[in-house]
Amino acid sequence: MLFFYNLFIKFYAFAAFLLSFFNAKAKLWVEGRKQIIQKLQVAFTNNTHPVIWFHCASLGEFEQGRPLIEKLKIQYPKHKILITFFSPSGYEIQKEYQGADWIFYLPLDTVNNVKQFYEIVQPELIFFIKYEFWYHYIIEAKRRNIPLILVSGIFRMNQPFFKWYGSLHREMLSCFKHFFIQGQLSYNCLSIIYSKNNITICGDTRFDRVLEIAQTTYHNALIENFIGNDDVIVAGSTWRDDDLILDHFANTRAEIKFIIAPHEIHEERIEECLRYYKNAVLYSQLEHNTKKSNILIIDNVGMLNNLYRYATVTLVGGGFGGDGVHNVLEPAVFNKPVVIGPVYDKFREAVELVEQGGVLVVENALELEQLIGELLLKKDYAAAVGAIAGNYVRKNAGATDTIIDYVEANRLLTN
Repeated sequence: MLFFYNLFIKFYAFAAFLLSFFNAKAKLWVEGRKQIIQKLQVAFTNNTHPVIWFHCASLGEFEQGRPLIEKLKIQYPKHKILITFFSPSGYEIQKEYQGADWIFYLPLDTVNNVKQFYEIVQPELIFFIKYEFWYHYIIEAKRRNIPLILVSGIFRMNQPFFKWYGSLHREMLSCFKHFFIQGQLSYNCLSIIYSKNNITICGDTRFDRVLEIAQTTYHNALIENFIGNDDVIVAGSTWRDDDLILDHFANTRAEIKFIIAPHEIHEERIEECLRYYKNAVLYSQLEHNTKKSNILIIDNVGMLNNLYRYATVTLVGGGFGGDGVHNVLEPAVFNKPVVIGPVYDKFREAVELVEQGGVLVVENALELEQLIGELLLKKDYAAAVGAIAGNYVRKNAGATDTIIDYVEANRLLTN
């Protein structure tokens, strides 16, 4: 199995190289890893401080890890923080993040790269966030007796860990010191093959992150002037499937303001949005815009989690497509009613919020228009739905403190 894993890593790198001639994201992936070991060597040359290493696949995992990163930085000021990303969508957006001392792409998971990485970085403690499992990095951490912790993990029985062919994946699991997982279903899966003593159900650190965002003062004069005193629908992390459901409503209800934040913001996607939303204006042009429009398209990354606070009703995208709904916690924390499409069963928080009535599901455009119309008309109903959503977030916060308590109790870091 290891032979095929190593072959896959090489094939992936080669495929990314070929794709980089045609795809901007692939180009960033390839360019970002050029001479990456040498760059790490230069960055760490004069470091004399102990290092905590966080690995995040992309932006979403970074947001999950962020409360933990920032609390550890405060409690262990002598330590330095390294963050690595696999994807450009994480690195390119957060490469200037001030909460870390170094931010890099993760070097490709080869034996040689990994040995050099550990020799240079010499981490005292490692956190992997949620999903990513890289064999050589994980095995080498165990070989060097460096504690490795999984944060906000999710496990399902259809994953390779629990299949007859999953010996390589099970070997990786045996290298972790502790698993902090999101729920009982993950616990039931993992405890079949791993010691229950090293598994803790502590929820999702995203709850802590969205609470931090909600408690931070935020004002955006351009957005506030655009909204005026009108009702506002904020549609976040949208795809084409979501546009097909929302466009008629947005194009025919001029008295309502619509803020559309696509999940991807490359040129083709923004142009696609402009085709669906006929009278829209881009956020980048809003300051000098002279035409009267009720639809605003957000053509940058990083604003969405704060924009939900302006909403009367929110729509979270992804629920009308194959991959499923995106982050419902971001609007829920602001006590906003959340509307989604029918594909949400992979996401525990979405399932639980639907069951409790804090998230409302629609199947098609007609149902969407009817439901949002009802929420706009019946303010008490909207407030009740939003209150359920907000209370759910607050009740499930606290995972970050649980993890830090474990680190302290087991003396995994030295002051």
